[in-house]
Amino acid sequence: MFDFDTAGADLQGYDACFFCLRVSSAGMSEVDYTRLTFALTMGWARALARINPALTFVYISGAGTGGKAMWAQVKGRTEEALLVLFPSAYMFRLSALRAMNGEVSKTRWTRIGYAVLGPLLPLLRAIAPGTVINTEELAAR
Repeated sequence: MFDFDTAGADLQGYDACFFCLRVSSAGMSEVDYTRLTFALTMGWARALARINPALTFVYISGAGTGGKAMWAQVKGRTEEALLVLFPSAYMFRLSALRAMNGEVSKTRWTRIGYAVLGPLLPLLRAIAPGTVINTEELAAR
C-alpha cells in the first residue's frame, strides 16, 4: 500500500480519484493513525498529481474533521494538504454512510454499530438531513 513508485502507466488517463480508504482511530496511536491516514493518502495523491496534475481528487473524510480530537486534527491536515496539491479537490465529511443493496462492512465493530443504530438512521436523517447519506447517493455525487 505504501509503494507509491508503482503508480505509472496503469494510472494514466484517469481524470478523477475517489479515495475512500479509511481506518478507525480507536485504539491507535497518533503516529500509526497519521501513517495510515495522512501519509498513505498523501503518498498516493502526490503520485497521482505527478501523473495528472489536473486530476479531480475526492477524499472521504469525516464529520468533525478539524476538531480537537487527534483523528480530527490528522484528517484536517490531510484535507488541507490535498487542497494545496489539487486545484480540484473535494472532501466528503460523512457522519453516517448507510449501505445499500446488501453491502456489508468488513469491520466487525461497524457491522455491530449499524445493526444497533441502523434503524435510527432514517430518523437522524429527518432531523439532520446532512448527517446521513447512503452509498447510492454518494456514488451519484
